[in-house]
Amino acid sequence: MSALQTAPMPTAVRDRQAEFNAALNGGIEAVEQRMMDVVDSEVSVLRDASRHIISAGGKRVRPRLLLLAYAACGGKDFASVASIAGAVELLHTASVVHDDINDHGVLRRGRPSVNAIWGRTFALLTGDYLFTKVYELIAPYAQMNPILAEATTALVEGETLQAAAVKDRQFTREIYYRIIGLKTAALFKAAGMLGAMAASASDDEVEALGEFGFDIGLAFQIVDDVLDVVGTPEQLGKSTGLDIAQGRGFAVAHDDVPASPDPMLSIRAHVLNGSALEEANRQAHRFVETAIGRIAHLPETPAKQELIALARSVVDRTA
Repeated sequence: MSALQTAPMPTAVRDRQAEFNAALNGGIEAVEQRMMDVVDSEVSVLRDASRHIISAGGKRVRPRLLLLAYAACGGKDFASVASIAGAVELLHTASVVHDDINDHGVLRRGRPSVNAIWGRTFALLTGDYLFTKVYELIAPYAQMNPILAEATTALVEGETLQAAAVKDRQFTREIYYRIIGLKTAALFKAAGMLGAMAASASDDEVEALGEFGFDIGLAFQIVDDVLDVVGTPEQLGKSTGLDIAQGRGFAVAHDDVPASPDPMLSIRAHVLNGSALEEANRQAHRFVETAIGRIAHLPETPAKQELIALARSVVDRTA
């Protein structure tokens, strides 16, 4: 066998991984059902708009991360953590409903956005409703509330810092990393921590899974920003070009902030020369490799292998 060839996975190991993946998929289905159930409302527009955005699917990276962190720390019953994972995903979903209002996005997850169908007022209220349901789901888990509350605060702070940086033409690379750490990576970190906590993991394990989540969250957002530049709405299932149009994203962020009356001319030139996109991809891969190193000490289990695969999928995706 060539040194470049990979030895086939032993049958027993392959069967164990397949069994684990089947259980994981069952856990994701339990999360989906929990989210659909919790948004039931006698106010039809809230119920229908919420179920519209939830049923559109999505990558479900955050709840998957939570379930895998739980399993990597010894957790066995995925259904028992469906409410916690559902809370994390609903928090993200609420934020994208509000994002589409701010960005005038008309396409989300391959469907017309809530904003496009129901209008700005009902989209705003739907996002608010989803936020309230997050805390209905997480309320029984007293020790986990501060973790999710911190991530929620960070998300709002990140979005606000981004809007202020664009408005003031201060969208530097340093500020960019601060923004994505708050608005995206903080929730990934919470997912890793909450999954480990649900399995009664040690403090060191909780910290390691949190930092793992934070690093892949940074990588995830950088890749999202790259795809916003090079992808199409059909490919991504959402409105594209919004970052450049609004003067934000990795490709836009650089220390030589344009001072001209029309900064977008300079921004487009900076983006289209290609160097910013190449740098973004390199940086995203570095974050992923750092993340994988953070869980090197965890036992070799199917869950750990899936965590590594999840991390690498973040940078290898095209949508």
